[in-house]
Amino acid sequence: MKVHHLSCGTHCPLGGSLFDGVSRGALADIPTHCLLVETDAGLVLVDTGYGVQDVQRPHARLPWLWSALLNVRLRESATALRQIESLGFNASDVRHIVLTHLDFDHAGGLEDFPGARVHVLRAEREAAGRRSGFVGAQRYRPGMWDDVRDWRLYDAQGESWFGFDAVRQLDGLPPEILMVPLRGHTLGHAGVAVAAGDGWLLHAGDAYLHHAQMAPRPGCPPGLGAYQHIMDTDRPARRRNQQRLRALRTAQRDDLRIFCAHDRHELEALQRASQKSGPTQSQPMEGAVS
Repeated sequence: MKVHHLSCGTHCPLGGSLFDGVSRGALADIPTHCLLVETDAGLVLVDTGYGVQDVQRPHARLPWLWSALLNVRLRESATALRQIESLGFNASDVRHIVLTHLDFDHAGGLEDFPGARVHVLRAEREAAGRRSGFVGAQRYRPGMWDDVRDWRLYDAQGESWFGFDAVRQLDGLPPEILMVPLRGHTLGHAGVAVAAGDGWLLHAGDAYLHHAQMAPRPGCPPGLGAYQHIMDTDRPARRRNQQRLRALRTAQRDDLRIFCAHDRHELEALQRASQKSGPTQSQPMEGAVS
């Protein structure tokens, strides 16, 4: 399988390094890391990032308070749809979308691919339907998926995979793509694992937000840490899963590479590795970093 690393929308909150740990200016630079996987079953997206309608009608689609806090920067050329088209594919070539969760910055492009089957944990779909509390009403935007008709829902259980329970046999997808329950950020949050080359890629979604959280002595930029705290739905579960991911990351396994959705350091490292690996392995796409 061939894997493309995309950034489908950028967050530039005021505070710079307080959020991303590296920016020297007033604004941070935080990507929205999605995957495009070429398989024998067609194209598979892991998360969609922001979509075309989010760019064209942001005030109708996005929560105004969160958009202001994150200082969301949107370009239509950075949406998954337009990047896929730049590769010579069409929206209809995307047959499956596997979601880490349904937050607006991960699911905004769902309706750009009307023929796709959408895979998500059952607990996440139910939580998005309830939209409980102030944060729930902000993070979940039903208008982003009210035209989706082909849902596939899964319970958070399965065979052991690197010590995690993993959902097996996603409907219509090869066994090289797995959903890995990582409850915490949301009630139905999951990672998505893809077998690529000689090992696995694990897109951990928002199970953590900064690569420093995976270090043996973990840390996090304070602004990002505060945002993570606000968005937690089950904090003890999130911390447990972070610890488990950290243990795997610090073991430096050759057969597993872990990354999250909002870390530019990880995104660019994966793109560099993809360039070295050649065309048969994970491959970055032109303009993927927004």
